[in-house]
Amino acid sequence: MNFDFSDEQKQMRDEARKFLSEQCPPRAVREVLDGKAPYDKALWKGLAEMGFLGVAIPEKFGGAGAGHLELCVIAEEMGRALAPVPFSSTVYLAAEALLIAGSDAQKQKWLPRIASGDAIGTLALFEGKGNPSPKAIKLTANGGALNGVKKPVPDGAIADFAVVAARTGSAGRESDVSLFIVDLKAAGVEVKPLTNIDLTRGQAEIAFKDAKAEPLGAAGEGWGVITQVLDRAAVLTAFEQVGGADRALEMGRDYALDRIAFGRPIGSFQAVKHMLADMYVSATLARSNCYYGAWALSTNAGELPEAAAAARISATQAFQHCAKNNIQVHGGMGFTWEFDCHMYYRRANAVALGLGSLSYWEDALIDRMRKKNAA
Repeated sequence: MNFDFSDEQKQMRDEARKFLSEQCPPRAVREVLDGKAPYDKALWKGLAEMGFLGVAIPEKFGGAGAGHLELCVIAEEMGRALAPVPFSSTVYLAAEALLIAGSDAQKQKWLPRIASGDAIGTLALFEGKGNPSPKAIKLTANGGALNGVKKPVPDGAIADFAVVAARTGSAGRESDVSLFIVDLKAAGVEVKPLTNIDLTRGQAEIAFKDAKAEPLGAAGEGWGVITQVLDRAAVLTAFEQVGGADRALEMGRDYALDRIAFGRPIGSFQAVKHMLADMYVSATLARSNCYYGAWALSTNAGELPEAAAAARISATQAFQHCAKNNIQVHGGMGFTWEFDCHMYYRRANAVALGLGSLSYWEDALIDRMRKKNAA
């Protein structure tokens, strides 16, 4: 079985890398990090014009109709560049939820706007500290109105709409959770930006007070949809993390070859060699898991739950490991604001919590493998 990408998909990767290297250099990331803008609007528009926002959206809904393998390729390059745009929240979460559970009318309303860059979406799932679970959802839905608070919501301060998980039963079971689409500019919605370790990936607290909501999917089936969305997003986010890990490794390698100490490059010292070798091993192992996840995602294979968890775990560990060791290779300079090392370290730690903690996915992998073996 060949898990590698096709020549056409590799060509798309090259195009994405060239585009992002030109339109998203480190200084563009720093402008958002410094608070000059909530996200890079010009880059967001450019991604839409390149067709990257709608690469996995069917043509009848305004997308390119390519598929999830192509989206994985784009995701990796977004991670390498630390693109300061609401790509993951809109494309991995909101768009996937619509593709899974949306009616034709809902898809026609939102997916073309996502593909064109005219709408930013997100998933409002978390309600404070903790990992995803039906019992953790306290926000209620009654008579088409939502009441409660969601936080942190990725890119919630700039999103136009949100897919909101709400409790429609009292027992806290999976069947008590339903999904709704909410216009975040409508009455009854109050948005408050939150501080995040990575300011290029905004978060928000969103309070709903009798906010009008449109059901997404059947009542009581929300948790099943959320599980599917999280698995898909886990694979796509893992590719972002591998892209970031590879770039952090490259930064460390290049600095080790250029930095001279005691008359020779620091890359010639055994301790630095070992550090870079460990970074390479972790990034390569993560990539193998990501490729397996990409195959499972693109074919909708029954192995997707296990593959998604494995990709998420290995890519999270690899990105954090490479981002941290990149700083170590740079030494004292690596801790300064002027060097770009901290931007990758920030992103690595922020993304590590976005879909649930590492321990959540480790437990999920063990539980899913047990169930599969028992079947």
